[in-house]
Amino acid sequence: MRKFQGEKLVVATHNEGKLDEVRALFANKSMEILSSKSLDLPEPIETEDTFIGNARIKAHSASKITNLPALADDSGITIDALNGEPGVYTADWAETPSGRDFSLAMKKTHEALAKISAPYPRLAQFRCTLVLAWPDGHDEIFEGALAGEVVWPPRGLDGHGYDPIFQPKGYDITCGEMSFESKNNISHRSIAFKKLSRACFD
Repeated sequence: MRKFQGEKLVVATHNEGKLDEVRALFANKSMEILSSKSLDLPEPIETEDTFIGNARIKAHSASKITNLPALADDSGITIDALNGEPGVYTADWAETPSGRDFSLAMKKTHEALAKISAPYPRLAQFRCTLVLAWPDGHDEIFEGALAGEVVWPPRGLDGHGYDPIFQPKGYDITCGEMSFESKNNISHRSIAFKKLSRACFD
């Protein structure tokens, strides 16, 4: 397992919500966190059909362009009754001609479940794969998952993505109703980050 030794880390994302989560999770680390957006890096085309494959594309692209270690995640929601969909296409379900609209994506998810009369509870998982890549092509991979169920109608104004329709196992509120700090303590991303931190940063 390779340790991170640098002073700068590129987070390969243009998503401000994800960047905020990463900054919070790395709050106690003494390094400068840059992002693909702040560096005006291109968004590589995600051609893989797995979270690991797409995270590797993003991490290696950013690392090669900047000559710095780069961290990328690929994450999404997998729903048992939909045979794991939307999965790696989670963000695609939100695409519109004028940008991503996750209220539309949540509606689309609800309609897909209603169409097949999916039984309750509608079990689902938030999944996150992190890839830390170095300019020489080496990488380390970490995964995290948060189990729960899809609910309707959406509840809560906090969070992002599908948070308002995802109720974690053991909770009676959705991720959209949780505070930023509470969600960060249990999220799929924080689970993967704890593995990453122990292996490469501690």
